Amino acid sequence: MELTEQLQVELNRENLLEMYWLMLLSRRLDERAWVLHRQGKIAFHISAIGHEAAQIGAIFAIRRGQDWLLPYYRDLTMVLAMGLTPREFMLGLMGRQGEPSSGARQMPSHWSLKRAKVVSHSSPVATQTPHASGIGFAIKLRGDDAVVLTTIGEGSTSQGEWYEAVNWAAIHKLPVIFMIENNIYAISVRQDRQMAVPRVADKALGLGLPGVTVDGLDAIEVHRVVSEAVARARGGDGPTIVEATVHRMTPHSSDDDDRTYRPRAEMEALKAQDPLDLFRSRLMGEGLLTEKAEAEINERAKAEVEEAVAYATQAPYPDVSEATYPVFSGDRHHG
Repeated sequence: MELTEQLQVELNRENLLEMYWLMLLSRRLDERAWVLHRQGKIAFHISAIGHEAAQIGAIFAIRRGQDWLLPYYRDLTMVLAMGLTPREFMLGLMGRQGEPSSGARQMPSHWSLKRAKVVSHSSPVATQTPHASGIGFAIKLRGDDAVVLTTIGEGSTSQGEWYEAVNWAAIHKLPVIFMIENNIYAISVRQDRQMAVPRVADKALGLGLPGVTVDGLDAIEVHRVVSEAVARARGGDGPTIVEATVHRMTPHSSDDDDRTYRPRAEMEALKAQDPLDLFRSRLMGEGLLTEKAEAEINERAKAEVEEAVAYATQAPYPDVSEATYPVFSGDRHHG
């Protein structure tokens, strides 16, 4: 479907330019994080590069700030769209005071943002999915019309928690969208060593709910598919599994050397299908973005990244007195 037709799916020029801005900001923050790691200024980074289109398409299909998001560690673009600031991202990377996800207790990119209904997740993968079903069950009991979007990598669908969560949601017709960002690799293990079916969405059949596979490099198509799943969930018809096929254009994390298991020719081929470039070209082709406007957006993104790095670099580390707050209940100063 051409973009002109797809604009009818509740996306206007303002929406599309905001989507591009957030994808670009995510990319520039991500790139800077890799540089900071190589400079020895941060200990760890896990990247969203190659996943941005799938994430932005999905997040624009929910009511930001009203619906719930339970992301996974690669969802930088999503959490920026939910309201995480570049400063807050950098505070998390550097483990500085004021970091909103865990008070600088957790690894970077283990997202939480209370003000936006973004719920924290754990380092063991798939644990956020039972939480998503639990929130969905509470929504149903209360008679609310909110929905829950939760995301995961394809390798994590091998975990028991994922099956239990999806099964529970299917039985009780809970308003949950289970989105899988399938980049083929679970760290170094290819998909064909993780599952016997060709698509993650095929697993939906055995769980009694719809499963849809969508091109995760196409933000507009992801938006359409997730919008349909959201409408289904909000209408009381239960959950959907959405599999977005994406590219992981980096190693798994800053601790990984993917040269040991990924052919270099494969990596070179991915560069020709960069979702940021594809979305930019599409907007320009439709006359929604000009070269001048794109250059201005790029400068704005660079400036915000530089300001965030400077801010986080000067921020203090948390005081030792904060170590148990809010792990234990009580006032910060009397816990």
